[in-house]
Amino acid sequence: MIELKSVEEIDRMAVTGQFVGELLAELGAVVDVGVNLMDLEHLARRRIKERGAESCYWDYAPSFGRGPFRNVLCLSVNDAVLHGLPHDYVLRDGDLLSIDMAVGIDGWVADSALSVVVGTPDPADLKLIEATEVALEAAIAAARPGARLGDVSAAIGEVAGSYGYGVNGEFGGHGIGRTMHEAPHVANSGRPRRGLRLDPGLTIAIEPWFCRTTDKIKFDEDGWTIRSADGSRTAHSEHTVAITEAGPRVLTRRPA
Repeated sequence: MIELKSVEEIDRMAVTGQFVGELLAELGAVVDVGVNLMDLEHLARRRIKERGAESCYWDYAPSFGRGPFRNVLCLSVNDAVLHGLPHDYVLRDGDLLSIDMAVGIDGWVADSALSVVVGTPDPADLKLIEATEVALEAAIAAARPGARLGDVSAAIGEVAGSYGYGVNGEFGGHGIGRTMHEAPHVANSGRPRRGLRLDPGLTIAIEPWFCRTTDKIKFDEDGWTIRSADGSRTAHSEHTVAITEAGPRVLTRRPA
């Protein structure tokens, strides 16, 4: 069931979104050569505890995972793109890192992700990250009241194609609000003017992610970490967005 939120409820989600955006910005600024992934995880745990927030990832146990998730961040390096388990890994020059997080404050949730290059960037990695960011902004622009969910999905797919990347259909965005995953599913490719009508009060997490040379994925033995099937690099960007009478409202914008 899809629950439309009131203006007041969206404002409460925006409080959570502001915290998520600020923490992601802080984590992105900390990323550097020599930083251990567990340093990022423990920094996020401290900030969440200080804010009185609650991680949506901790004890998350979907059908595809192997046991409950016992971290507050997904940290995915290089060919890993989604659900990367924080572990004892020291970032190296040229690594591509995606950071994904979702938290709740006072019963309202926000979810966001970014990708960054560690140290010396490879232009191909910067292009890949740029594609996810451009696709995200195009999808947000398409999320207008009266439009269709297919318009959002099509915007992502069109950007992916223009950059020469394929789109995997197994994982995408989702509704969000009182919990991390609500209806509807937000695919990263679709047909314009098709699907659910976007009415004011709908809140969704839009999250384009691309692999450089494939649209196929594989899972690690941990049951969580998702990688490109051919070992090529990956990138992921995400924002929580509310459909309002005035247009799309991004709830997880990061400070400049």
